[in-house]
Amino acid sequence: MKGIRWFKILSVLMALCACFVSPAFAEDVIKIGAYLPMTGAVAAYGQMEWNGLQIAHEMRPKALGKEIKLVLVDTKSDKIEAANAVSRLIEKEKVVAIIGEAISGNTMAGNPISEAAKIPSVSPTATNPLVTQGKKYAFRACFIDPFQGQVAARFARDHLKAKKAAVIIDIAQDYCVGLANFFVKEFVKLGGQVVSTTYIQTGDQDFTAQLSAVQAANPDIIYAPNYYTEDALMAKQARDLGINVPILTGDGAQADELIKIGGKAVENMYFTAHFHKKAATTELAKEYIKKFEAKYKKEADAFGALAADAYFLLVDAIERAGSTDGTKIRDALASTKNFQGVSGVITMGENGNPIKSVVINKVEDGKFVYVTTVNP
Repeated sequence: MKGIRWFKILSVLMALCACFVSPAFAEDVIKIGAYLPMTGAVAAYGQMEWNGLQIAHEMRPKALGKEIKLVLVDTKSDKIEAANAVSRLIEKEKVVAIIGEAISGNTMAGNPISEAAKIPSVSPTATNPLVTQGKKYAFRACFIDPFQGQVAARFARDHLKAKKAAVIIDIAQDYCVGLANFFVKEFVKLGGQVVSTTYIQTGDQDFTAQLSAVQAANPDIIYAPNYYTEDALMAKQARDLGINVPILTGDGAQADELIKIGGKAVENMYFTAHFHKKAATTELAKEYIKKFEAKYKKEADAFGALAADAYFLLVDAIERAGSTDGTKIRDALASTKNFQGVSGVITMGENGNPIKSVVINKVEDGKFVYVTTVNP
């Protein structure tokens, strides 16, 4: 009877202890969620980021001595699906942190949910300032659009010698609208003139009306900070109409699909970007590029590199926090300094926004070619 009594007491004590252990520590694994557009209009981004995440996970599979498990949910390139994905990762999968989404609008749909749950999130590539603004638990691995827009405007004026710009904006995407606004503000400040502003929507196929306005305005450059499909189709139709001025775009263009769809029409298209392997200097970048190219038999891309950085930033924060508690991970992320990432050296600034460099790339002979780096 005495042995049974002690067994019961021990059982109660073990049950009480379990109540004070976080789910991640109670299990043999640490779960990190990823919500990405694996299908839909911007599926190329999600697929590239998932490729990068898998390489990063192979490189650093553990934290705090425990195996890390990546849990992926497809957002189908949709805002509602993105919000649902975050809820599922938190409520069902019990993740301790989240990576995603790829684009700004979808990330803004998911972040309020993770914020309310005090689960830290790191978007690899959502560049709109509103993604993290006013949030304690939202971070990103990429630079933000005000800086990107300023760099694009300076590059247009100083390198491309543009005095007059035509701007073509996808009004369906927060990213495109925001980036265009930041470019225009800086371009005008630098003495440039915007001679045409026209609008498109994601999924449009015919850009005749917009390009007719561009042709009539006779600009020195077209600034089209849109996603890869629309940029590629727009470039083809512009060249068919005899509009041969340089086209400058944003980081959303750096997908292989841009070249597959646009072909020769996207030759010499310039874009502000986060990564090029020729600009990568850290030891982590060298290791990542080697493993990525060995596995996928292609050149390492920006979206994969930034997803890897999102993962590495979280693993580093978990290790420094010594915990899987959301608030402790959040505090460690916020204090990140001089992290030697794949896409460069990262110091976390205000509102979860990294202080880091912009890379200028262009399309040349059907490949993305490094042009220069602009430091903050």
